[in-house]
Amino acid sequence: MLLPSPWSLFKGSLVALLAAPAYAITLDISSEESIKSAASISAKAMMSYYKGNLPGHIPGAFASKWWEGGALFLATLQYWHFTGDTTYNEETRIGMQWQAGDDNFYPSNYSAYLGNDDQMFWGLAGMTAAELKFADDSTGYSWLSLAQGVFNAQIDRWDTTACDGGMRWQIHSWESGYTLKNSISNGGLFQLAARLARYTGDSLYTEWANKIWNWSANSPLLNNSTWNVADSTEMENDCATQGDTQWSYNYGTYMMGAAYMYNYTNGSSTWLKAVDGLLNKTFDHFIVNGVLKEVTCEPSEECNDNEILFKGLVSSWLSFTALLVPSTYDRILTKLQNSAKAAALSCTGHSNNTCGVRWYLSKYDGWMGMEEEIAATNIFVANMIAFSNSAPVTSTTGGNSTSNTNAGKTNETSDYVMSTITSGDKAGAAILAVVLTVGAMASMGWLVMGSD
Repeated sequence: MLLPSPWSLFKGSLVALLAAPAYAITLDISSEESIKSAASISAKAMMSYYKGNLPGHIPGAFASKWWEGGALFLATLQYWHFTGDTTYNEETRIGMQWQAGDDNFYPSNYSAYLGNDDQMFWGLAGMTAAELKFADDSTGYSWLSLAQGVFNAQIDRWDTTACDGGMRWQIHSWESGYTLKNSISNGGLFQLAARLARYTGDSLYTEWANKIWNWSANSPLLNNSTWNVADSTEMENDCATQGDTQWSYNYGTYMMGAAYMYNYTNGSSTWLKAVDGLLNKTFDHFIVNGVLKEVTCEPSEECNDNEILFKGLVSSWLSFTALLVPSTYDRILTKLQNSAKAAALSCTGHSNNTCGVRWYLSKYDGWMGMEEEIAATNIFVANMIAFSNSAPVTSTTGGNSTSNTNAGKTNETSDYVMSTITSGDKAGAAILAVVLTVGAMASMGWLVMGSD
């Protein structure tokens, strides 16, 4: 991931600066309309940080943390699907197409410093759009082809120079972390391959899902007996050791991929064992008093912007897992409900329902930012599976996004030069802003201080 912005380094100090009034999101977890209302409030706050629809800004882009655009649009897609609210659909469509690159979410303006995990999150956004039947853009790339383009680009980077395979964390040799192979890059590509396999039925994706899983299980990253998921392993010692810092999304991405493989294989006991093992370990590590908690950074109040997003992503992946693996549904829903109730109580800041980071406190903790609002939106929307419990579609069950198995196949080199944002870029963004500015200005009252 990219380094956090300077703002994220001192968010926690706002506790002493700004007192939180008694102003909360009211949430009745048994009411569909109440959950939709809570999600609407946090989604509005979330989108107040998005400037890609304003003159002089680039759709879909956050200059210092490009990957977070993918996380944002994952949230807006699921928000639309589960609530029916189309408010942010056009911004989502334009932003995703603007960052599409050559049908692979690898735009030249940011390619010089991206990691494999950065690109992968955008690929998962494209896959989610296809699975939720977000209509293809008639003048752009299809959502399925964008997911396929990311897959194609990434399998070309499968690295056998050390550790007998695996994905490096970073794409370029000049990036810090280039010699690491990590769980989110490998688990993320495994998840994407599993989802493509289920959606298309193409054996290529099945083969790669199995290949990545098996490599991970034979590396220090994924222990398929204890179900521990390590954060990274070092190529310089041929992946003999592991960095075992515990992050929820590392568990979540492998669990999500295993859930798709279970569903695709019509209930394979092998994949059910994997889902249950990872789910139980996730609950053991990251559920405290019934509530999701990023245990490595929340107690010490040291979470950066990236880390604030992790449990929100896991909330979404838990909800999809519950739909794909029905035997997990009741266990997962209880945890999602408890976490949503606590998250709602954290949204009491600044007389406008600003949400905090540490949901387990059941009160506002003084933190604020787009990442906090994305995570809150994710947990609220995840609870909509109690009322809308159909699994993501495939190409044979209602999905109609256009396939392109050759998407994104360009001749990459390591000698990328970051291009500058041109006046044409800005002019184009300004034209798009004519359509979207009114809605954006209405939401600007939420913005106290930006996170980018």
